[in-house]
Formats: sequence, structure tokens, C-alpha cells
Amino acid sequence: MPALSEVIAALDALWPPERAEQWDAVGTVCGDPEAAVGRVLFAVDPVQEVVDEAVKLGADLLVTHHPLYLRGTTTVAASTFKGRVVHTLIKHDIALHVAHTNADRADPGVSDALAGALDLRVTGPLVPDPSDPAGRRGLGRICAVDPPMKLSEFAERAARRLPSTAQGIRVAGDPDRTIRTVAVCGGSGDSLFDEVRAAGVDAYVTADLRHHPASEAQQHSPLALVDAAHWATEWPWIEQAAAQLDEISDRHGWGLRTHISRTVTDPWTAHAASTFPNK
Repeated sequence: MPALSEVIAALDALWPPERAEQWDAVGTVCGDPEAAVGRVLFAVDPVQEVVDEAVKLGADLLVTHHPLYLRGTTTVAASTFKGRVVHTLIKHDIALHVAHTNADRADPGVSDALAGALDLRVTGPLVPDPSDPAGRRGLGRICAVDPPMKLSEFAERAARRLPSTAQGIRVAGDPDRTIRTVAVCGGSGDSLFDEVRAAGVDAYVTADLRHHPASEAQQHSPLALVDAAHWATEWPWIEQAAAQLDEISDRHGWGLRTHISRTVTDPWTAHAASTFPNK
């Protein structure tokens, strides 16, 4: 079996930490570099439920998309929920590694996985990485819908292809509008509206759209909006990431066993349909 340091080196080659945003916190949170790794669990969130899943599975390494300590800390006391995560991981000899905005910018990255889940053909990045001469890396992706379909049909496809959450899929726009091109951004994407409009696409698929940016986007143009849960738009990446590590393991003869967490860590747990009479 490979040492943790060897596996981390392979993960860093896939998602170089230097390509993360300056505010981000990526890389290895805990783990002995010399420890052997045989089983790896991939998940979106490093929450206690996922850590307990890693313990039950007998994993040696947990790889998550979201950081555990994004803003730093002065304590890992088990009396705090994040400290309890750290204590549980160390007690059971499980390492934790994070690939966040460095995985967003990668080729393939988080938005490639989202596009793949929606059966879209990627034509390029939404916000190209200027350090990539090939023009493949960057935030978000611009995609073609083959064949074109109505917005209502496209939204139904998203509802079928993305993991189920309490939110489901929210849609803004004419349901009969034909959708030929789409911009996608896994995770929170309302900071990219300028780039989406500049791309001239028919629809934008992302998560966490707030009232004012969404309302202003509708006033600017007939751009259709398809808003899914944050967790649901990023979950396809863990399947992609596990497959990438599988390929590396096969190439090196490591014999790693990779697993994908299906624990729903979206914070919203229920949805009540509105019944208030608007008229």
C-alpha cells in the first residue's frame, strides 16, 4: 500500500494547492505522512456524519471538497463540533485532505463533473485561467445542449440527474424558451453573472442564487436561471475525483479501494410548498 505522502502528492498533482484562491484553506488537515493508505472515502463536507461513515468503512483517508477550517481556529477541543471531527479522525488514524477552489479551477474540475451529470458538452471555461495556455482550466464551464430543449425540459433533466435535496430545482425564465447553450458553475455562482452575460448563453446552472443578483440578472436579459442546492451541484465531483484516483492507483499498482459518500450533507432537510393565496 502507498504511504499517505504518496497519495497526497498524487492529489496535489491533480489539484495543485497553489491554484486555490488566496482566501481558501486547502491541503492536508491531519494525517501521518508515513501511514499506509488502503481505503479512501470521497465526500463534499467534512462533517461528523461523514467522518463517522469513514470510521465505519475503515478508511485511511477522507478527501472532501469543502474545508474544515476555512477561517482558521485557535482550538481543536472536542467540545466544538469541528474539534470533535479532528479528534475522531486522529483517534481512528484517518487523514483528511481538502481540494476546494483548486478543484474548481482544475481540468477536469467541479464544473466539468456538473456538466457531465447534466449530459452537457463542454466547450470551454466560463472564466479562463490566464496561466493555462491551453485554455481549459478556470472557473465554471460553457456548454452546449445537444439537442436543444425547452427550459422546462432542461429543468426536469437537472431534477433527474442531480442528487435529491429538500430544495429541488428552482427555475427563473420562460419555461418554453429553447435552451441551446448553458453556463454551469458548481457551488455558489451569483458572483459570475457578468461573465455569464458576456458568454451570451441561454441559461445558467449554479447554486445559492440570492434574490437581488437573480432579480437583476432577469432585468438585464432573458437569461434563464436554474438554481440547485449547493451540495447537489458539487456532489458529482466526488465521483469524478474518485475515478481519477482509481486511475492513478491502477497505474502505480497501489490497489487502493475508493468509496463515494452518499450521505446527504445539504443543510436543508424539508420543503413545504407555499399555499398562501397571492390573488
